[in-house]
Amino acid sequence: MTNALIFPFTVYGTAWCGDCNRTRALLAEHNIDYTWVDIESDMAARSLVQDLNNGDRSVPTIVFADGSILVEPSKAELKQKLGID
Repeated sequence: MTNALIFPFTVYGTAWCGDCNRTRALLAEHNIDYTWVDIESDMAARSLVQDLNNGDRSVPTIVFADGSILVEPSKAELKQKLGID
């Protein structure tokens, strides 16, 4: 069961990032809707990611509706946050 307090959420990343692609594949595998923002083409999103990560462009940075954030989560961390097996 998923936690309604964390949906919807936004994944900030880049097309070339392996961790971003792994995250997107996991979400697709579980049919989980999310908003994708490429920080290479969206400068405001890039600034947000840098603000959230002490100046670093750490991706994926995932921002949930409840205000919580995951940065470069492992598959296990993301699954736990989303309440999926």
